[in-house]
Amino acid sequence: MHFAHSQMLSLLWLIPILIIFLIVAFRRKQKALSTFVHPILSHRLTDSVSHRKQAIKAGLVILAVLATVLALARPQYGKKLRMMRRKGMDIAIVMDTSDSMLAEDIKPNRMQRAKHEVSSLIDRLKGDRVALVAFAGDAFVQCPLTLDYGAAKMFLDIIDFETIPKAGTAIGQAIQTAIGVFEQKERKYKVIILITDGEDHRSDPVAAAKSAAEQGIRIYTIGVGSPGGVPIPIRDELGVLVEYKKDHRGETVMSKLDQTALQKIALETDGKYFRATMGEMELDGILEDLSQLERKELKSKEFDVREDRYQFFVLAGVVLLMTEIILGDRKRRSKDEPNR
Repeated sequence: MHFAHSQMLSLLWLIPILIIFLIVAFRRKQKALSTFVHPILSHRLTDSVSHRKQAIKAGLVILAVLATVLALARPQYGKKLRMMRRKGMDIAIVMDTSDSMLAEDIKPNRMQRAKHEVSSLIDRLKGDRVALVAFAGDAFVQCPLTLDYGAAKMFLDIIDFETIPKAGTAIGQAIQTAIGVFEQKERKYKVIILITDGEDHRSDPVAAAKSAAEQGIRIYTIGVGSPGGVPIPIRDELGVLVEYKKDHRGETVMSKLDQTALQKIALETDGKYFRATMGEMELDGILEDLSQLERKELKSKEFDVREDRYQFFVLAGVVLLMTEIILGDRKRRSKDEPNR
């Protein structure tokens, strides 16, 4: 048996106190009677009282208090299956983890800003399944489709620049990986939200977007960074700036937000492009758009729920108290016994 409010069980110390109180009260009553009443008269006055019934009445009170404490602790026993039905869509959030996301044109850097955007987006979802895909020079499904937003945020927390060891930025491959998390038979209810600076050095993201559109997937893109271009800092374990990233010619790499590429990706799938802002207005725009899309009834999810049993203890407590009230403390007089 499980108790939902187990802290209430601490009230069980009332039971021994109640027992001691009843014993002391009975003895004081007997002592007072023997002090002020002559023994012969005392015997006549108490001859009709049943000490056995008095003990039973006291026991009923004690059991009623016990039942009340157990009811307050909310006992639960067994399990029952509860079917939960939700209406929503499947959303794959694709996040860039390449070195260019180290750029600090958005504080503290593009990566942390992107993670904050994703976390805020997950917090605002209602009934939609969500998946996480991380990418750099390669792509990896960090979290498959799930309704457990807490678990999704746990996977989000562990995403960093070492999640994908292969250097580079392959947006096209990331989109293809995200396509794979969806049910291929469906032509609707599928959305990809791509968060990146838009720089791609290894793939054809527009071709990947066309492939997504053919499968009924809509892509929303969020650009993180500035179009002007900034250097990519390299810091040590203590966060101290060591140098700025350089290319094979020894020149400082300047990372720019490629808004044009992200707009093309979104346009291919009838989606929209947004630029990341501190006020997260882009999330409002995406969620407003999603609210107008058709949703499916997702597969029922089963929850094992303990069933409350406190009602039996409440009933037992009431019955015990009613019995104590109804039960007298007088002896049954036999027919042959004369009236006094």
